[in-house]
Amino acid sequence: MLSVALAGKPNAGKSTFYTAATLADVDVGNYPFTTIDPNRGVTHVRTECPCLDREERCGDEHCHDGKRYVPVELLDVAGLVPGAHEGRGLGNQFLDALTGADVILNVVDASGGTNAEGEPVEVGEYDPVEDVEFIQEELDLWLASIVEKNWESIQRKSRSPDFDQEAALTEMLTGVGATEYDVMMVLRNMEYPDDPFSWDDADRERLARDLRAQTKPLVVIANKADIAPDDNIERLQDAADHVIPATAEGELALRRAAEKGAVDYDPGDADFDIVADLSDAQQQGLEQIRGVMDEFGGTGVQTALNYAVYDLLDHFTAYPVQNETHWTDGQGNMLPDAFLLPDGSTPKDLSYAVHSDIGDGYLHAIDARENRRISEDHELSEGDVIKIVSTAN
Repeated sequence: MLSVALAGKPNAGKSTFYTAATLADVDVGNYPFTTIDPNRGVTHVRTECPCLDREERCGDEHCHDGKRYVPVELLDVAGLVPGAHEGRGLGNQFLDALTGADVILNVVDASGGTNAEGEPVEVGEYDPVEDVEFIQEELDLWLASIVEKNWESIQRKSRSPDFDQEAALTEMLTGVGATEYDVMMVLRNMEYPDDPFSWDDADRERLARDLRAQTKPLVVIANKADIAPDDNIERLQDAADHVIPATAEGELALRRAAEKGAVDYDPGDADFDIVADLSDAQQQGLEQIRGVMDEFGGTGVQTALNYAVYDLLDHFTAYPVQNETHWTDGQGNMLPDAFLLPDGSTPKDLSYAVHSDIGDGYLHAIDARENRRISEDHELSEGDVIKIVSTAN
C-alpha cells in the first residue's frame, strides 16, 4: 500500500487533516507537539469507478455511486521545528518515521497564525512561505546527516579490490526508503568522484538533496485557507511547485456531519446538500465552509491526496477480475478489487500486485473492456479492467 506522510511544524493542522482524512480518533490541540507517537491510518484516493460504464453500479463498499475510493496509508507524526535534523524538538523521531513514505504532504498554516516554533500568534503575523523552505531544508539535511554518518563505511569498503561504488551507495541508501532505481537515477544525473575519499561535504549534500527530491516529493497543503490573508495563498503558490489550498477543519466538519446524516457529502465533492433540520448556528457554519469550497473547488483534503498519488507519484488504478464478461470475481462481486500501480505497469505487474503466486504463474491477460487478449508488455492505464490467467488461479 502506498504511504502518504504529513509533515509540518507543530500546530499547522496535521492532526486535523489526519482525522478528517481517516476519521480516526487522535489528539487534536492548539499547542506544539500534540502528536507524540506516530499515527498510522488508512485514507483513500478518489477516482471514477469503471462501473459507470455499465448499467448497474458495482455496489462495492469503496464505491459511492461511481466514486471509487482506493486505500492508501496516511502517516501523521510529531511536528518539525527549525534544527529538527540536529535533534531539536522531536526531530529525529519524526524524520526517521518518514523513511517509508512515498510522498510527503507539507501542511502549512497559510493563515500565518503560528510562528516558526508552532506557537499561536495573531493571524497574518507570521509569513507561511518560510515554512515551505524550512521543511524541505530539514528533510534534505536529515538525509545529508545519514549519508555523512555512513560515509566512513563506504570508504572502508572502497579498499576492497572488487569495490563497486554505485552498489555500495545503493546498499546504504536503500535503508532510508530509496530503491535501487532511485539511487541509479540520482547517480546518473549527478557528477561525482570515483573515489569515496575524494568526495567532499558538498558532494554528499548534493547526493542527499537529489535523493530526497527523487524519493520524498513534496506537496504543500496551504491549510487554514478559509482564514488566510488574501495574498498568502498566492505567495505560497509562487514559492512552491505543488500547492493545494485546504481547510482541514472544514473537511472534518463535513465528514462528521455526513456520518450523522445531516449533509449529503462524499469526500472530494465540490459541494454538499443539507438534508436535516439544523440550528441557525450549524447552518451558518456549514455555509461558511461552502463559501471556501466555492472558491477552491472543495475543501482541498481529497484534492491533495489525489494530486499526491495520481499526479506527483504518477500512479493509476487497475481492476483485476476473474470473469471478463461480467467484471466479477469468483463469488460474483463486480469490481471487488482496485490496485494503484505506477505509470508504465503491465498486466504481469498487476498480477504480482494481486499475489506473488499469481505473478509467478502468469500466462496471459484479457482486457475486459475490449474482450481481447493483451500482450505481457502492454502498458495499462487508469480504469483498466483486466482478467489475469495464471496457473495459480
